[in-house]
Amino acid sequence: MAATEAPILIQGGTGSGKSLLAEAMHQASARAGGPFVVINCAALSPERAEALLLGDANAPGMLAQADGGSVLLDEVGELPAGLQGALLQFLESGVITPSGCAAQRVDARVLATTRVDLRAEALAGRFREDLFFRLSVAPLALPALIERNGDVQALMQQFLNEIAAKHGIESPRFDGEAARLLGRYRWPGNVRELRNFCERMAILYAGSDVTAEMLPVEFHEAAAPGLMGAAHSLAQYVMPDEGVDFTELERSVLRQALDKARGNRSRAARLLSMSRDTLLYRMRKFALE
Repeated sequence: MAATEAPILIQGGTGSGKSLLAEAMHQASARAGGPFVVINCAALSPERAEALLLGDANAPGMLAQADGGSVLLDEVGELPAGLQGALLQFLESGVITPSGCAAQRVDARVLATTRVDLRAEALAGRFREDLFFRLSVAPLALPALIERNGDVQALMQQFLNEIAAKHGIESPRFDGEAARLLGRYRWPGNVRELRNFCERMAILYAGSDVTAEMLPVEFHEAAAPGLMGAAHSLAQYVMPDEGVDFTELERSVLRQALDKARGNRSRAARLLSMSRDTLLYRMRKFALE
């Protein structure tokens, strides 16, 4: 798809990396040497939208600035209704008409992203149906990060390298247990959360070996499969009518596991079906060290 001139519509959830994919497609195309102009459609004010997009007698618009390259319409579903017709005209003819100026031809490939179901928006009358069909010549659905096997490691390495180069520092390294916890995490914030995590780790632990204990608390909580352990199903536990003190229950289970393991923390962790680092984290939480 990168090698074609067809419009591309990328659909995916917030933070799933739609803009990153669009930029990568531009860089892999014959237009890589030209500009890559990003238009945040959600941030276009109705009063200034036409001048910003199409330009006027005082300044060229963002479409004209993309001449010879690509233009990304980020969250195109938010494009003001009054400009949707102008965008359709540009897609069909390659011509724009800046305010107060003569029509002009612009050579720019159009890429667009959306977090909403644009087809449903078009059917509901909230987005021009003809524009939707023109944009979705080559539609792409971008799944959540957790559903893309292998992407986490590749993106993490890319982000760490970029951040290290930007700040002039050495990238941190993750040991086996830390890598395992990262692999089990579900990344609810998608690619955006992953990039933020990489920046935090790169700044805090530049050039260091990162162990599981050094990871934020959410990674440990996600790795714990449950206090009752793999050998006993939670379905067998019946909560008393008066409820339980969960904090005390957790503390008690940890103590029992340590007692049964005669203080051997690795064995206690196995009894609880959790990693040794997760056990150590929870021991610190309850001052059981």
